[in-house]
Amino acid sequence: MRISGAFRVFQRNFKVYTKLYKSSIVLNFVEPVLYLTAFGLGLGGFVSEINGVPYIKYIAPGMIASSAVFAAVYECTYGTFVRMTFQKTFDAILATPVGVDEVTAGELAFGAFKSVLYGTIIMIVITAFGLVRSPLVALAIPAVFVGGLLVAEICVCFVAIVPGIDSFNYFYTLFLTPMLLFSGIFFPLDGMPRFVAVIAGFTPLYHLVAVCRACAWGDVSGVWLNALYLVGVAAALSPLPFFLMRRRIVL
Repeated sequence: MRISGAFRVFQRNFKVYTKLYKSSIVLNFVEPVLYLTAFGLGLGGFVSEINGVPYIKYIAPGMIASSAVFAAVYECTYGTFVRMTFQKTFDAILATPVGVDEVTAGELAFGAFKSVLYGTIIMIVITAFGLVRSPLVALAIPAVFVGGLLVAEICVCFVAIVPGIDSFNYFYTLFLTPMLLFSGIFFPLDGMPRFVAVIAGFTPLYHLVAVCRACAWGDVSGVWLNALYLVGVAAALSPLPFFLMRRRIVL
């Protein structure tokens, strides 16, 4: 695989995005802001504090993580599938010296980039509203990149095996929604049955929320295992999307 080929795919996606970002930003930016407003101000009126922290400040760091994850998901599920199947963008790219692995790497890199972009935007917003305790929140950006890359890998794997675009309903309903609800964004999992916390511990969003919250609160000493989980799983999973995409496109 040539890095230059993967960069060209990334560059192509970025150039298209610069022309369409105004419509795209609505999905990835407004949604977490609505969650923050509805839960932080609405539910926060009934739940004063969690672990000694005002409720809106408790959930705010989790919005960084959820925004980053959703950005990668939208880009690397419907976005990748449409480029591959309906727009025939992959066919056009593969007619050049760029190969399947370069296309896959470009898609993954752009998904991770979108995670960093939208995660950083939300980080700036919640900081401006005084919902962040520490400037160490900036340390969450590398974790957002790795978490976004991991989620992008999962999404591209799913793209490579689904028979049609309607199959993404299963991905969103059975994987993404439960991951969002039981990631620790809106409430700690201490009061849930033990098996819920165990299952949540296998999801990338759970660990990314923990890292973002620790950075926002200025205490990163206890989240090294969460960070290592993201890095380790992203590295271990990295060959799979390339293998599946080769099988999908070449065969």
